[in-house]
Amino acid sequence: MNTTFHYGTEHLTIGICLDIAAGKTKGIIGDDARAAIRNSRGYVEQIVHEHHPVYGINTGFGPLCDTRISEEDTCLLQSNILRSHSVGVGNPIPQEIAKIMMITKVHALAQGFSGVAPETLDRLIWHIDNDIIPFVPEKGSVGASGDLAPLSHLCLPLIGLGEVFEHGQRVASDTVLKKHNLQPLILGPKEGLALINGTQFILAFAVKAVQRLNDALNRADLIGAMSLEGLMGSARPFDARLHNIRPYKGTKYVAKRLATLLDHSEINTSHANCDRVQDPYSLRCMPQVHGASRNAWLHLKELTEIELNSVTDNPVIFSADDTISGGNFHGQPMALPLDYATVAAAELGNIADRRCYLMSEGRYGLPKLLVNDAGLNSGLMIPQYTTAALVTENKTLCFPASADSVPTSLGQEDHVSMGSISGRKLHTVIDNLEYIQAIELLYATQAMDFRRPLRSTEVIEACHALVREHVPHIQNDRVFADDIKQLHQIITDGSFLALADAVAAKNHINLSHDEFGIY
Repeated sequence: MNTTFHYGTEHLTIGICLDIAAGKTKGIIGDDARAAIRNSRGYVEQIVHEHHPVYGINTGFGPLCDTRISEEDTCLLQSNILRSHSVGVGNPIPQEIAKIMMITKVHALAQGFSGVAPETLDRLIWHIDNDIIPFVPEKGSVGASGDLAPLSHLCLPLIGLGEVFEHGQRVASDTVLKKHNLQPLILGPKEGLALINGTQFILAFAVKAVQRLNDALNRADLIGAMSLEGLMGSARPFDARLHNIRPYKGTKYVAKRLATLLDHSEINTSHANCDRVQDPYSLRCMPQVHGASRNAWLHLKELTEIELNSVTDNPVIFSADDTISGGNFHGQPMALPLDYATVAAAELGNIADRRCYLMSEGRYGLPKLLVNDAGLNSGLMIPQYTTAALVTENKTLCFPASADSVPTSLGQEDHVSMGSISGRKLHTVIDNLEYIQAIELLYATQAMDFRRPLRSTEVIEACHALVREHVPHIQNDRVFADDIKQLHQIITDGSFLALADAVAAKNHINLSHDEFGIY
């Protein structure tokens, strides 16, 4: 364990959140946060005893907000809300996402505006620290009254209900609590509502998407540079002067990365005086296209970090006499950038598919379909069918979920964000993008083989060599699905980017900038 993070008082970044989920950082509640939590809890108890009508403390929920609840029933009300709102359906979300939900829920509640008991947060931290992860179904949230259904499932184990994953096995929560000599919690007034009213389902998907899309963007530049080398494209369009007169952050960053990756390449300098005037857009416009997706990523990162450090439940407790029933639970601030990022991810796949097609055409000195004996062999004809299918599937996922709203709760909740759907489908698009990038890597490496004995730069040659450790040069047809699977593995396990970063560092090549990191 390298470091410690203080819930409720320190600034949580995407990288720190992921480190807590990975067990690299330990999240704790310090004395200042614990005092604020106790004060907020005291305000709620005062409200109950003095019978001030406050939503969700001594009233019903949603359209039942005008129904008063007696003091003796305020605790039963809180456990009932977890039971009645646990209506999720579908497959379980990834355990890492569920763990991030717990981390972000603790951080929000530990700020001392929600009226929960310290013991409740301690139990959530116990789940995090011991990797005992609640079963959370993937579907059922409309992303506005908070992510009610998934958060209800997330918190059912606190009261001994629902299921959890322990050591990868799905077991009943009460069984696990007994095994660890723990009793189910008895929730006090406001606690059930505070636990399930928030955006942590949307937020958890956003946190992980920022990481995954950042990796995809970094790979896009690397693989795109390899494709450019295979096609003997020009590095002139990456000249900083060109991008300083249209200075989008993402565009300038991608142009600099591509120029750096190609600097002193034998392949690139070998055709400096060729007759080709300009390259197709999928090569020449990488800074503009990859860069636009970088800009979308920057927006998502910025808003995700704001959400990470926000209080998103309702009502918010400032004191016993000052409570506000507002709308901080509404997911629209995250739904819109998630939908924007979905388009950005899809476009990375779109332009990668174009480069695959370009490399298969038999232009610029490459053999048709990237094999010498095309005819008897189909070569790399059909993998581009797969990229075309994945690109089209991604296009169908680009309709923004946030553009729709279906009223719920008898009209009390008459505008909802659907941001939970935005978050889930962004990950589906990234799943497809990772396969598209694996296929472009297959094409780019094969194309570079036909430029031998010329060599590219240290970083690009290292990436080429890594591919060839797993996938040999294609001379005759074989089951290319096996090659795609191998390349998808080195993409998703991080080894492709890790190697590129290590070689760049060894050669004192700077391919990064803090603004485009996750810490």
